[in-house]
This record gives sequence, C-alpha cells and structure tokens, in this order.
Amino acid sequence: MISVQKLLWKTERNKDIFNEEISTKPMGDNHTDTKGYLDMELLRFTTAGSVDDGKSTLIGRLLYDSKSIFEDQYEAIEESSKRKGDANVNLALLTDGLRDEREQGITIDVAYRYFATPKRKFIIADTPGHIQYTRNMVTGASTANLAVILIDARKGVVEQTYRHTFIASLLGIPHVVFCINKMDLVDYDEKSYQKIKSEVESFSSKLDVKDIRFIPLSALKGDNVVNSSENMPWYKGGTLLYILENIHIGSDHNHIDCRFPVQQVIRPHSDKYHDFRGYAGRIAGGVFKPGDEVVVLPSGFSSKIKSIDSFDGKLDEAFAPMSVTMQLEDDIDISRGDMIVRNQNRPEVGQDVDIMLCWLNKKAIIPNGKYALKHTTNDARCMIKNIHYKVDINTLHRLEDDKNIGMNDIARVTLRVTKPLLYDKYSRNRNTGSVILIDEATHETVGAGMII
Repeated sequence: MISVQKLLWKTERNKDIFNEEISTKPMGDNHTDTKGYLDMELLRFTTAGSVDDGKSTLIGRLLYDSKSIFEDQYEAIEESSKRKGDANVNLALLTDGLRDEREQGITIDVAYRYFATPKRKFIIADTPGHIQYTRNMVTGASTANLAVILIDARKGVVEQTYRHTFIASLLGIPHVVFCINKMDLVDYDEKSYQKIKSEVESFSSKLDVKDIRFIPLSALKGDNVVNSSENMPWYKGGTLLYILENIHIGSDHNHIDCRFPVQQVIRPHSDKYHDFRGYAGRIAGGVFKPGDEVVVLPSGFSSKIKSIDSFDGKLDEAFAPMSVTMQLEDDIDISRGDMIVRNQNRPEVGQDVDIMLCWLNKKAIIPNGKYALKHTTNDARCMIKNIHYKVDINTLHRLEDDKNIGMNDIARVTLRVTKPLLYDKYSRNRNTGSVILIDEATHETVGAGMII
C-alpha cells in the first residue's frame, strides 16, 4: 500500500505527511494503514463559465500544480500540445477527452475528474460553457457542494455568467466561487477585478446563494490556483486550492429533518441470519440512533430503531449522506419507496407538486403530457398539469405568455402524480426535493425538477 500511495502523493511534502501519519498511527482496530485517507471528507465541485473562459485549463492547472497527475499523463499532453503547435503545454487536454472537444478547444460533455490532497478528496465536474449545453451544466452541478464560475477578465460579466449563477442558485449549491481568470492578459489590474466583482455582487444579491467568494487568477500561468501570485500583491485572500481544502461543507446536508427512503429490504436466507429483516438505503436527512421512535410512511405505522448496520459494523448513530441498513423492533410491511421519518417531523405529502423544471430534451415539453417520474427511491407516473411561466435567465423575468418549453429552458410547472409523494422543498433538502422526468417511450431523462 505504501508504494501505491507514493505514486499518488508525488511531492516531498505530501510524502512526508503520509509517512508521518503511518509511523504515528496505531495498527489493529484501524484495519489498514490508509484508512484515514479512505475516510477523508469528499468535496464535489463543478466548474462553469462562458466558452473559452479557461475551465478545462484551470482544472488541468489544479491537477498539475497539486501533483495529482502521473508523469506519463503529463508527457502525453506535452507531446499532443507540440503536435498542435501550442507554445505552452495545453493542460485543458487533461479533461477534454472527446475528439470534438480537442479539435474545437471546447468542452461538450461533462468530464469528471478525481484527485486528493492530504486534507480532502475531490470530484470535479467540468461542465460545458455553450448555451446549447446548459442541460449538461445542470447534470454536473446537481450533486455539487461548490460551484467554480469562471469569468474572462477581458470580457467581464456576460450572458453565461448570469445563466450559470442562476442555475447554481436554483440547484441550491451552497458555495459559489467566482474566478476572474486571465488576469495576466489585463496586466493583473486590480480595477478590472473590482469592476467585475461589483457587477456579480449586484446580480447575485437577487438570488438565494449563501456563500459567495472571489479570486483573481491566471489558470495558464498558475497565479492563485495552487500557489499564491506574486503578480497580485493587492489580493489578500486564499488560493483556489486553499478554499477547496478548507471550506466548511459539514452543514450543507440537512441534519434536522430525519428522512430515510427505503431502497431495498434485506432478508438473508441463511441459518445465521434467519430472523434478520433490514431496510437498506441512503439517509437523505437528519440523524438516526438506535432506540429512536420512528414512523413509516405512507402506512403510518410506528416503531423503534433496533439497530443500524453499515459495511464497517453496527453504528451508534447515522446521518446524511451515509448508506446504512436499519432494523426495527416491530415487523412492519415496508417496501422500496417507503420512507422512515420521525413522528413529529414528517415530509409534505401530495399528488399536485409545483416544481422549477429544467428541460433537458430536444423534443419540447408536451402540455398535459404524461411522463415517468423518479423521486428518491419512488417510481411513479405524472402529467404536466399546468405550465405557469418560463424564466428569462438573463433578466430573471417571468415570461407568462411563453409556454413553449424547449431544451435548456427553465420553467415553473405543476405536476399531477399518480400516487402521493413524500417530499420536502428543494431549498430545505436537495435529496427529497428533487425529481426527474423520463420519456416512457424512449426511456430518456427529459427533465430535472426542484420542488418549490
């Protein structure tokens, strides 16, 4: 295991930290020397911005300067850059994997990349900047804790800046970092940075974004990405990597409203576990402990939690987003799609649901059309009961007369569902407040909805 880790942590700093942890970490109950690294906190973040703002280059720089790529990977993109006649090593090639992306120098599909530092693990979703790929930005950002929105220092705030900021707000991303990129092309001018910052603050004040930060940087030169820039002494904040490593995400999950959608009933057919009946799933909110009084919805039967089991054994408590198996003291008829909650804290129940809908399909939405619906572990069918308005993303105005909802449009819609849903508002719980719509004929995901 140590040799593998030395491949992952290439710098002397990282190797020293890793070796120190192994030498001081007791063996025995910890199972493996590297368990601490496997249990590190995971941050999911997405990048967004207009075309050619440098999203892929920024991620490439982040991976390269944090020593998170192998030497043969760097040599491959170095050789590819030489063949294309690039003066510098094109770090965007680390994420732009499709042939069309490399030929056009743009991002088309969502590219996921994984890396880790001694403090935290990361999953990056590099999303497209083109307007016609807004749906891909919605897909990549739907599970993100943080959004990195790039702005070209030369162009300033553009239409896609407004669009991506609005989508980040709509998707409930708790933290948004605006990176004013290509500062080297404006001679690291503080006034250019402050002007863009002021415009973004003015627009974002109309939205529900909890935490907004700004960083002036140059992805190409590496200023303020991993290492602090000597060219911008007027900037006193942290680098992008520092923010990613240290931003607090523990409170991003809802630990108040207890929600446990049942995914599967566990009944081992063996003599050792003859009477075992467990309910497996991923906790969507709250904190559960053995002995807690709970209610199973929609039946309404009550019981107490007998035990909570995980891959590592029995737990004294479990919370979002842990995947666990619960046993109850009473034998209750529970199946996939049911939800275990607290008696005094129940979700909303209803068949008419208002949502903000991001339409993802080339075929326009059909008024009164019927679609399959997925909500937590529940499957149902629904009808588009009413289209209230479409949102002009640039002005945030409601277009009540425009009911033609096409690909990449966002609209407020009322759904009539074939059976009651157990839901919370999306602003309160992203897990129980989201739905997806599926075309029953083609099985394509056509819409992503946030319950309001």
